Amino acid sequence: MVSDTRRFSQRIAAPITALTLVAVVAAACASSVPNGTTAKLDAALGATATPTQMNTVPAVLPTATSTPASSNLASGAALTLQDQMVAVIKQVTPAVVEIETDAGLGSGVIYDSKGDIVTNAHVVGTSTTFTVTLSNGHTYPGTLVGSYTPDDIAVIHINATGLTPATFGDSSQLAVGDFVLAMGNPLGLQSSVTEGIVSALGRQVSEPNGYALPDVIQTSAAINPGNSGGALVDLNGHVVGIPTLAATDPQLGGAAAGIGFAISSNRAKTIADQLITAGKVTNSGRAYVGVQLRDGTAGPVVVAVTAGGPAATAGVVVGDIVLSIDSTLTPDSTTLINAVAAHHPGDVVKLKVQHQDGTTSTLSITLGQPPS
Repeated sequence: MVSDTRRFSQRIAAPITALTLVAVVAAACASSVPNGTTAKLDAALGATATPTQMNTVPAVLPTATSTPASSNLASGAALTLQDQMVAVIKQVTPAVVEIETDAGLGSGVIYDSKGDIVTNAHVVGTSTTFTVTLSNGHTYPGTLVGSYTPDDIAVIHINATGLTPATFGDSSQLAVGDFVLAMGNPLGLQSSVTEGIVSALGRQVSEPNGYALPDVIQTSAAINPGNSGGALVDLNGHVVGIPTLAATDPQLGGAAAGIGFAISSNRAKTIADQLITAGKVTNSGRAYVGVQLRDGTAGPVVVAVTAGGPAATAGVVVGDIVLSIDSTLTPDSTTLINAVAAHHPGDVVKLKVQHQDGTTSTLSITLGQPPS
């Protein structure tokens, strides 16, 4: 964080072709939060009645004046849903914490009774020590267990007793339309909750750091600055995702209302378990090429090659332009990143590149594992 406006933890999703969204700006706790705008709904909710004159009163009143049975049933169902939401919030709130770094604020979820807390890698940033505030207001110093940028997951630790860990559910059981609650500390407002539904499953979203997040949950629950690293919860009180990103509207220039993204709980558990056990990730299942790119007029241009990495081993050099991967054209770096993210370590892909002298080559690259 380099300014006061970066005191809040929010990520903005990079271009998502399927949603016709374009590039974003900022990662919470990692880049400036764009100024949001608030839309006003000025339409009246009801009209003021004009007093009825005596001579216009009907002679016969309607015979059916009781509430229809279907309305009673609907009202009862709404109250049941409300009661369930209230119960879930009471259950999960003690497991959601506020994380403060030198750069800003974010959220986290108590993972186990030993004091391990799951959050986003972009929330911890480069910090190794933290101030963690529980829902009861008690604060504890926290230390970094491990962070894994490719999946934007980190684990920090506090020494505390009597903690209430969250229950992490099986995100593969989610269905589009399921009710979910986003719980965290948006704008520093501790223990805030927004509600929505699961809008889509299995999204793949590119981040500004050049990695693409797989298996992402799209939700209509509002994800605001400070929600990053918190809990996306189903009506069973199970954490099914870690709120991470908000999409932007290229025309309005701000966050796109009703489009937020969360890392699936299954993915978060896979990474968190390895960080807690070994302090690093040794088996992410993520494919890795080992290049840094910038977009050029003819396609993504290689600006750096990791020594000894898959691309270097295959013969990719700085200045090469990537034209296609497995015959799929790559007009920009996002297309290439998303294509690689669909693979696993050990897969072999064909990369067609144009060299600086104008000649082209098709290189076979055995994809590797991202460094931890």
